[in-house]
Amino acid sequence: MSAGGRRPDADEAALWRHVARDVTPLSRPPAPQGDAPPEGGRPPPRPAGAVPAAPRPSPPPAPPLPALDPAMPAGLDRRMARRLKRGRIRVEARLDLHGKTQDEAHAALGRFIRECRMAGRRCVMVITGKGSVASGQGGVLRRMTPRWLNEPALRRHIVAVTTAPESAGGRGALHVLLKRRAGPAPS
Repeated sequence: MSAGGRRPDADEAALWRHVARDVTPLSRPPAPQGDAPPEGGRPPPRPAGAVPAAPRPSPPPAPPLPALDPAMPAGLDRRMARRLKRGRIRVEARLDLHGKTQDEAHAALGRFIRECRMAGRRCVMVITGKGSVASGQGGVLRRMTPRWLNEPALRRHIVAVTTAPESAGGRGALHVLLKRRAGPAPS
């Protein structure tokens, strides 16, 4: 139905199909032309014995970021947690995941976290981007990055993670507080 609450007439529907034929949706593949209901508004009858297609499951929501509860992570007191959450700790390195595939982003994130910890960096920023606002779920990298940071291989390097303050990217970036490097600092 249109915004006015009525169904478009045949001319309007034909015009819309003509205009939209070259449009590529951002998040899902275009439906085959044979799936459009006939002008009567009813979908074509299914062949006998046909099973309706199962709806595509929506991707699971991103897990919550690790808590900034001072009692939880070792090495993080209440003052440090508050400073991290407010963006008051100097960011020593940034990784921008824009334009990367999931595989590329996952590999780059792992390298980045390990290299920053080895270099003795304490607070780093991972820029995921906010993703599509229209979808309401955000981009895939924004949803997946907290999962990747919680994987055991990376989690062992991390004290805490929080969404960056709005002035530093908000939901499109994460501040990651890394554990202190064991042993002498690099010279």
